Amino acid sequence: MRAFLEVGIVLYTLVSVLGSFVKTVEHGFPHQPSALGYSPSLKLLAIGTRSGAIKLYGSPGVEFMGLHDENAAVTQVHFMPHQVELVTLLDDNSLHMWTLRGHNGLSELLEIGRFTLTGPPGVTAVLAHSSGELLLLGTEGGHVFVVEVPGFRELEERNISLDQVSSRNLEHVEALQENPVDPDQVIIGYGRGLMVIWDLEKKLAIQHIPATQQLESVCWTEDGKYILSSHSDGSYCRWMVGGQDMNEEEKSDIPYGHFPCKAISKIVQLPTEEGPPFLLFSGGMPRASYGDRHCITVIHGKTHVALDFTSRIIDFFVIRDGPQRTDPSALVVLVEEELVVIDLQTEGWPIIQTPYLVPLHSSAITCSHHVSTIPLKLWERILAAGKHQNAHYSKKPWPITGGQNLAPDPPQRDLLLTGHEDGTVRFWDASGVCLYPMYKLSTAGVFHTDADPNDNMNQGTEGEWPPFRKVGCFDPYSDDPRLGIQKIHLCKYSGYLTVAGTAGQILMLELNDEAAEQTVEAKVVDLLQGQEGFRWKGHTQLDIQEDPVMFPAGFQPFAVVQCQPPAVVTALTLHSEWKLIAFGTSHGFGLYDYQQKNSVLIKCTLNPSDQLAMEGPLSRVKSIKKSLRQSFRRIRRSRVSLRKQHLQEANARLEAELAEMELAPVQRKIEARSSDDSFTGLVRTLYFADTFLSDSSHNTPSLWAGTNGGCVFAYMLRLPSVEHRADEPVTAQLSKEIQLMHRAPVVGIVVLDGHGAPLPEPLEVAHDLARAPDMQGSHHLLVVSEEQFKVFTLPKVSAKMKLKLTAVDGSRVRRVGMAWFGSSRTEDYGESGLLVLTNQGDVHVVSLPHVKMQVQYPCIRREDVSGIASCVFTKHGQGFYLISPSEFERFSLSTRCVVEPRCLVEAPLHSGCSNQHQSQPDGASSTHRYINLEVSLFSSLNMKSANCIYKKRVKRQRSGLVDLSVNMAV
Repeated sequence: MRAFLEVGIVLYTLVSVLGSFVKTVEHGFPHQPSALGYSPSLKLLAIGTRSGAIKLYGSPGVEFMGLHDENAAVTQVHFMPHQVELVTLLDDNSLHMWTLRGHNGLSELLEIGRFTLTGPPGVTAVLAHSSGELLLLGTEGGHVFVVEVPGFRELEERNISLDQVSSRNLEHVEALQENPVDPDQVIIGYGRGLMVIWDLEKKLAIQHIPATQQLESVCWTEDGKYILSSHSDGSYCRWMVGGQDMNEEEKSDIPYGHFPCKAISKIVQLPTEEGPPFLLFSGGMPRASYGDRHCITVIHGKTHVALDFTSRIIDFFVIRDGPQRTDPSALVVLVEEELVVIDLQTEGWPIIQTPYLVPLHSSAITCSHHVSTIPLKLWERILAAGKHQNAHYSKKPWPITGGQNLAPDPPQRDLLLTGHEDGTVRFWDASGVCLYPMYKLSTAGVFHTDADPNDNMNQGTEGEWPPFRKVGCFDPYSDDPRLGIQKIHLCKYSGYLTVAGTAGQILMLELNDEAAEQTVEAKVVDLLQGQEGFRWKGHTQLDIQEDPVMFPAGFQPFAVVQCQPPAVVTALTLHSEWKLIAFGTSHGFGLYDYQQKNSVLIKCTLNPSDQLAMEGPLSRVKSIKKSLRQSFRRIRRSRVSLRKQHLQEANARLEAELAEMELAPVQRKIEARSSDDSFTGLVRTLYFADTFLSDSSHNTPSLWAGTNGGCVFAYMLRLPSVEHRADEPVTAQLSKEIQLMHRAPVVGIVVLDGHGAPLPEPLEVAHDLARAPDMQGSHHLLVVSEEQFKVFTLPKVSAKMKLKLTAVDGSRVRRVGMAWFGSSRTEDYGESGLLVLTNQGDVHVVSLPHVKMQVQYPCIRREDVSGIASCVFTKHGQGFYLISPSEFERFSLSTRCVVEPRCLVEAPLHSGCSNQHQSQPDGASSTHRYINLEVSLFSSLNMKSANCIYKKRVKRQRSGLVDLSVNMAV
């Protein structure tokens, strides 16, 4: 009976603490956006991508995501007027209808129907009619189909064929627009230039507008009296709407001169309550001089600006404000790499800072670092430093305000720090759904670089024509790749920050609330310690500024350690209580006292036979011949050894493998690695611990280092008393050296106290935020290699237990992290666990101190090497990894710490009858309505796909499940 009770307690603990793995939210900018939509009534923004995703954004925290079953790009997104439905068009010629349906007090994005036109013509233009009941579909053949929604029933009697419009070939339908004052009138624009005003009620053409240039877009003016058309030669024309055909335009203009210009792809004219209208158009630049520019021109009275973006323009729209919603208030532009919102009501048209969709990859991300539970004082100081940098942004609030964010306030303040290729470190508020930018630190000012200090992205040359103005922050080009940040460590209690880069530079920084001019002291550390016969073939080190440098408020550098050779820094850790930083490269590791600005320890770990460690990542890679030669040598050695020992060892090896299979059926024997493998001296991990090294009665500060060759070094540190800390030197003495039998790379080191808990962070106990470690019982050392977890007793360093990673499929440990799993059922209970990510993309949780595998979840695709390499764990059981160069996926293994969108979007008050199903209660009646809708699609849908959808819905209904979510990310 007792055994059953113990099992029940264990299961209860796992459920309440670990829960289940869930991917909660995506942070950043959608990868490869392809379409943009906006609903003025819902105040929601929609973005479609080339991978078939559709994402909706409203006020900060309001986010929805859907994914089409088809692996096709979204080419157009259209909201149904005054409703909670939207339609997407894919490049496979299919249309899909989505709705925001209420469920358990929250809204869900659901796909409720799909439609494909019969026949070969593809859909080129879509018009969501203001009635909310019709879709007009222009095609490549020039025909316009009228479809009833939401049932997607084709109204053949209302279709507009090309024969009814003209007797000649007009090419495809380029544009469809509704008359803003007469919903029965629509204008059909054809590729060759002809525009036809069609009366939907009378089913006839009431006016032909013959343009001579190839058509790009059309736009009605607000009063319905004029039509603007833009063309492929960089011109736009204004036409008066009348009751008869026109032969000449009222006004024609080529804004940027008489030289050949690029096409104006979209044009919009909007009135204001007082003053001249706004004219906005994309493109139209002189082809020879500025054909590579991505511009949107804004003209308002005498003000004329060409907004110059850093990537290709996808689409744009204007948000209108005021009592009658007539005055343009903000211009929203979606470009390939970012979303830019411009305040059109403030003088100078400044940019409005985005609370989400921020381009994380404005410079390529090179590393990440997460810090949980930031103290309020440090948080406010970082925010204050960021406000100084954001003074040029508009003071207007974020204009996209749809939906309600119902998620509770974050229980703590979390920071995500990202290092970038251009030498910047960006601080992000990672507490909630929105990854909000707080502060940007640049390290380039410490060094001599080729950057132009007078280069201002937001200013154009006075008198320049066209009047360019650079906008946006996406800038993928680094002035010097050596500036790239590789490692970051922030102490949240002291405010000290250390960052390390590609060229062996380690910067020590402290937070200062005021700008200050100071000289940064540099210390050169020779990790080779004068060894002869080695010549560095990689990049040179960065030259440090010798003169005083003015640093803005925020984190300011006061010391630089320069490694020689200037190889990439591969490991970094900071102990702010001891005032020490440890760093490692492929050649060795060192210890630096940043209070006295002296080196304490230098250790060379370079293998004399490792010539590859002398070549930097920016130099040439090893030759194919050398790779083949090494491979053949390994094969030859293995064949010789097999011939000599085959008969003697075959039976013994078979018996050993069988014995291992009996003990652990899913584990395999770990193969020893050769000491000749490349980069065996590369330092993978560094760790500070106050533990027992010499004897079991005296604890002492220590430094632990693990290498790529399976070697662990332990140094005993002697720290002067507090009174003499600034005068007496810190000393280090090698105390232990462990060589793992299989020489697998060491990826993590943890010391467990007498209770089996990991040692607290520096200064954590002093701030009463953690329990003091148990120094009465014996400590244990946990060494995590790529292939196994091994526990040693301290101070004897004798092996106590081990857990071999399940490696039948070739798994290797790639990332480890310590996490505290708080119970969801009681506030005062929790457990520490080891988070492990493998090269197969699986996440494991290992219990401590007994190193038992608890749960395993597939997290990242095994083919996604960059995603696995970018993963970072948090202290509370969550994690981040890059799903694209511009997006982080967030996941959680904890039942208590789950960050996910919880939002509600209500239908507009004046929505039509077609939206009445939105107010239905959840349950079978609502489900039955969706099934009836999809059954009615058989005449227009592909029968096979419709039948699959129908069966899926019926199955869910019969099983009692009413959650109709389709491909929705939580």
